[in-house]
Amino acid sequence: MFTPNQLRQAYLDFMAGKLAASLNSSSSTTTTSAIEVPAMRPHAIVPSSPLVPENDPTTLFTGSGMQPMMPYLLGEKHPKGQRIADSQKCFRAEDIEEVGDNRHTTFFEMLGNWSLGDYFKTEQLPWFYTFLTRIVGLKPERLYVTVFGGNPEIGVDRDDESVQIWQKLFVADGLEAKAVSDAATKGFQGGRIFFYGEKKNWWSRAGAPANMPEGEPGGPDSETFYDFGAELKLHETSVFKAQPCHVNCDCGRFLEIGNSVFMKYRKTNGQFVPLLQQNVDFGGGLERILAAAQGTRDIFETAFFAPIITKLSDLSHLDYTSVDQTKKASFRVIADHIRAAVMLIADGVLPGNKEQGYVVRRLIRRSVRHGRILGIEQAFMSQLVAPLVVLYQEAYPTLGTQANLIETAINDEELKFQRTIAKGLKEFDKAPPVSEKSGQTYLSGELSFKLYETYGFPLELSIEEARDRGIQIPEQIQTEFAMAKTLHQDASRTATVGKFKGGLQDQSVITTKYHTATHLLHAALRQVLGSHVGQKGSNITVERLRFDFSHPTAITPDQLVKIEQQVNDWIKADYPVTKTMMFKTAALASGALAFFVEKYPDEVSVYTIGPVKTDQSAAIELAAKANDQPTSTWISRELCGGPHVQRTSEIGGLKIIKEKAISAGIRRIYAELNF
Repeated sequence: MFTPNQLRQAYLDFMAGKLAASLNSSSSTTTTSAIEVPAMRPHAIVPSSPLVPENDPTTLFTGSGMQPMMPYLLGEKHPKGQRIADSQKCFRAEDIEEVGDNRHTTFFEMLGNWSLGDYFKTEQLPWFYTFLTRIVGLKPERLYVTVFGGNPEIGVDRDDESVQIWQKLFVADGLEAKAVSDAATKGFQGGRIFFYGEKKNWWSRAGAPANMPEGEPGGPDSETFYDFGAELKLHETSVFKAQPCHVNCDCGRFLEIGNSVFMKYRKTNGQFVPLLQQNVDFGGGLERILAAAQGTRDIFETAFFAPIITKLSDLSHLDYTSVDQTKKASFRVIADHIRAAVMLIADGVLPGNKEQGYVVRRLIRRSVRHGRILGIEQAFMSQLVAPLVVLYQEAYPTLGTQANLIETAINDEELKFQRTIAKGLKEFDKAPPVSEKSGQTYLSGELSFKLYETYGFPLELSIEEARDRGIQIPEQIQTEFAMAKTLHQDASRTATVGKFKGGLQDQSVITTKYHTATHLLHAALRQVLGSHVGQKGSNITVERLRFDFSHPTAITPDQLVKIEQQVNDWIKADYPVTKTMMFKTAALASGALAFFVEKYPDEVSVYTIGPVKTDQSAAIELAAKANDQPTSTWISRELCGGPHVQRTSEIGGLKIIKEKAISAGIRRIYAELNF
């Protein structure tokens, strides 16, 4: 049985070509048949990118494995070549409300491999099948697949090529592999391969082809499902018992564990035209594959969650396996949310009132609410950090060094929320969120939402308090609350319209200027305040930059003036901004700064601001003689993916507009550019 670390590493080793010999060992197979598998082309293994995308104001979080790969899928050359693989940390805030069942999470790891104009379907599908059946050990008869059913309106035929590949693989393992259509209405029909339309088997960031904006890439995909057994569907208590059985049903029988996207189109002038290169974009859920390997359809029973569930059981004196569904959902919400909060804080996102910080705050506060459902009244969240650090620090070593910071941030936020609950209860005493209907007092969804929006007081607590006070709870309370929330969200979206227009990787002129200005600001902070200053996070929009950094005390007005003046002096000096490709060890030895250093590959882009030789040999020589090189020859040198201006004078000028503390030892600066 694989541990989480072993499964992650097995995939990376497989894609790197290190497990070819083991495929010839009978102990590594679940069947004696010999399938035809194209020779593995070794992939370059790259580290996970941060959960907060760099230099990308259009999205709050890294929500898929392909997100950091988008420039390369569109044709930019990847420094590690055409075949890349990784295990990418992902977070999807839109799934917060879905957490509570046996499979949804907000944080997850996506096993990924990419062909950037190299191999395609005939290699990808057999490789993934081989990994699942020969390396992980899944039984072939438990696997089912879906393919794209075609769309004449966009000129893309149904994917018969993938069907033929899958049929050869299944037949070689002694399985009939009938391909069928209309499974959603007609059921299995004896099939193992199923055609679905674009809502299921077409992948782009915007979803189906009709939703794709101009310039967006996408393509048909083939999804792989694991079957946990027909008894789940046919159980007498199942609400799905009378419905046709098919892999995309929500009964819980099937779990999607991987998706191979054949990204070969781009929407251009309303048409779907071939990309300059055809790509493979594969994503496989690490937690879900482990659940299949363990034979449990509840991912919260896997080793990814076991340490948290065990600790929660100790704190609540409840057994996860025997509690009712309401309490089981609370176990799952807390287990998911603490994982997500820990990983986000480790990547520099602290609880706050806006954007990413607000999401972390919401994760912690929802967890506290569900802790109350489990009977945990005292602060408890920080006690869940240590088991997670033990579980993940092998893959993400910085978690160990950040454990104290993470525990403090979570505990502080939890205590704040405990005080919020107390305030909300006082307001409830003063003016209960109720309305009169037919002479009776009812809990009002609209007024409950105002209490929630003003004090963070959850609807569930309003319902609890109303019941305790004998106030009627209308059946439509959830609907009324949701309507009030939707109206509020619509107003918020209207206020921020345009924020997400720039595409995933925003490399506009303005944001490019802000990006280079951030490097100058970092250098000025270190010059004025000291070399202890280090980046803890950043965010750039077309209107301003935000920079978080380590510093133990408040910055004086005089220091702020010096920092701002220094940046502007460097801008006026019109220094060159030079990009050099170097080995990471050499770059660091040369004095280049790097934060979240493990995210960078072995070969890195180094951006130097100030006078410096630009040829590669000179850069390597500089690295070798770093101890003898005076720092005055350059102003800033950092490992970075870009983009940057060519000369500092292009930036215009910088104005610091705000500086504040955001947690113990961490401060934040906001600045605007004058063009």
